[in-house]
Amino acid sequence: MEYRENRGQTTFYARKNVVCPRFFTVFKRGTYIKQIMNSDITNCARCSFQVADRICRTDGGKHPDNCPTLLKAELAEEVLAEYQKTDNFEFARQASIQEKDGYSNRDQGYEKVRPAKPRIEEIIDFIAKMGYRKIGMAFCIGLRKEAGMVEKIFSSRGLEMVSAICKIGRVPKEALGLTDDEKISVGTFESMCNPILQAEVLNREKTEFNILLGLCVGHDSLFFKYAEAPCSVLAVKDRVTGHNPLAAVYTLDSYYRALK
Repeated sequence: MEYRENRGQTTFYARKNVVCPRFFTVFKRGTYIKQIMNSDITNCARCSFQVADRICRTDGGKHPDNCPTLLKAELAEEVLAEYQKTDNFEFARQASIQEKDGYSNRDQGYEKVRPAKPRIEEIIDFIAKMGYRKIGMAFCIGLRKEAGMVEKIFSSRGLEMVSAICKIGRVPKEALGLTDDEKISVGTFESMCNPILQAEVLNREKTEFNILLGLCVGHDSLFFKYAEAPCSVLAVKDRVTGHNPLAAVYTLDSYYRALK
């Protein structure tokens, strides 16, 4: 593979299919590739080593040049102190125990473990481990039926549920400066999604733990920003795939190849 550098930017020309360890990818024959040469940027998603061989899993393991386990060792030590704080220690400890409880056959070795519980059951288990009693749920109006079922599941276990729908407050979308052609249903009144109000309602009710169910992209971000209690996501919205966003990733080489 030929290459030249110019002001930190490298242009590659691949004469044949070739693996480039620096960028952890395969360059196909006859292609030009431009990438910024900055090996200090953390990008674990591009690590090419087998999971069992990685230094983040194995002492003395393999690693790329920009591996944060090596380059961010001082930061990792600083962060470790955060786990020792009272409000973090038990939460992190129980979360790790919950991770273990999500598998069966552990006595047969790592290669034999199997998933044991769906996410909703894991959330219920974690709530019990932490001793929470008052649970908040912020949900999308499009998943109102599912929200009703989830509320019953949690309430039947003696939990006090506080739920807030996305359209709470009936605030018109014009409050955000939206024009008529920026609405879903042109020419009609539409309530805006109100994740900040959802969060503040749950805050005023002093929920101990919040569950998100299908909030829109961006609206979920605002809820996280304003919610005071710790949060977990039961399901994310994906209107096309039945709320299974990884379906597009799983079919990236076929039906969703246009995403590449």
